[in-house]
Amino acid sequence: MEDTMSQSKGTVVLAYSGGLDTSCILVWLKEQGYDVVVFLANIGQNEDFEEARKKAETLGAKKIFIEDLRKEFVEEFIWPAVQANAIYEDRYLLGTSIARPCIARRQVDIAKQEGAQYISHGATGKGNDQIRFELTCYALYPGVKIIAPWRMPEFYQRFQGRKDLMEYAKKHGIAVPVTPKDPWSMDANLMHISYESGILENPKNHPPKSIYQMTKDPETSPNIPDMLELEFKRGVPVQVISLTDRTSAQSPLDIFTFLNHIGSKHGVGRVDIVENRFIGMKSRGIYETPGGTILRQAHLDIEAFTLDREVRKIKQSLAVQFSEQIYNGFWYSPECDFVRHCITRSQENVEGKVQLSVFKGTITILGRESPKSLYNEMLVSMDILGDYDPCDASGFIKISAVRLKEFHRLQKMADLKQ
Repeated sequence: MEDTMSQSKGTVVLAYSGGLDTSCILVWLKEQGYDVVVFLANIGQNEDFEEARKKAETLGAKKIFIEDLRKEFVEEFIWPAVQANAIYEDRYLLGTSIARPCIARRQVDIAKQEGAQYISHGATGKGNDQIRFELTCYALYPGVKIIAPWRMPEFYQRFQGRKDLMEYAKKHGIAVPVTPKDPWSMDANLMHISYESGILENPKNHPPKSIYQMTKDPETSPNIPDMLELEFKRGVPVQVISLTDRTSAQSPLDIFTFLNHIGSKHGVGRVDIVENRFIGMKSRGIYETPGGTILRQAHLDIEAFTLDREVRKIKQSLAVQFSEQIYNGFWYSPECDFVRHCITRSQENVEGKVQLSVFKGTITILGRESPKSLYNEMLVSMDILGDYDPCDASGFIKISAVRLKEFHRLQKMADLKQ
């Protein structure tokens, strides 16, 4: 036993999924002389966690951590994104990007707890996830060393495709999938499912209808809409009530699960996009984000109702930066921390209720109310004069026109000179 310990290169905490790639990485790390602690986070994916535990035990993991992070994922990561209306390049709701710092933070905690000098993951060398995992690790555990097999020639030259992994698995007693692998890769959590690579790498290829696992086809979804009322305080939802059957949810995790169910039922939240990876290449991704899509539409509405115009403009520009920081892996950067605090401050009066309809892939806002609304019905009414003097608009328009007149006067002079 002492001889075995003396030969160990140290302890590594592996972000483990139970799938083929990370199972092979587990065994490969042991071959390299490391003691392997595996960590599997439950962030809402459809996974047989007990089966994954047994598999890791069989493959010789020194210790196994399987932890339910769904509550903190919603409250500490999804909710700030909702407050910000976070969206990358106008279409991607950042489901994978938000999950990575949540997972990596706990992985770092385990590494410190276990006295591990190394952290490892199965992210590829071309994607964003390697950056997100590692920036979080370095921020929270500066002295850690990262083992990224898919960036190591001795690994990626040995395993050049799925066939090589399968052969290695059979040789080392790693259970292999009995059903054919889908011709694309998939990542799932409570917020979304993403699909990329394989047949999707040709951006012209239409995805097969069977690809979607989280949402119904809008064409075959129910013919009766679901009517909801979402209540917000400080920019986050505190209750959702179905106006259709009066069911409700109050806790953050229950609210998000409830909205996922309604959105999935009506085929809400599907997007097929080409995006710019931080590492410098474009990629095609298909995403399903049912609950997140409903929340974003409701939050945009209550925010417009309660937020000052100029504050909203500043907050919108911060949201673009926040979205890029999340996507690029900088959740634990000083700039992201600063932006989060600013956005949180902007949400102090974002309070009220939004009523909406969810039906065949669409969300329709029906109405809203708020004790902190900046909407003044008496002021805006076409039927009541109130304290507003229409004559004041003449001066406002004339002052606003000064700049336009000067621009076009100079433009005309320049044209005449030509």
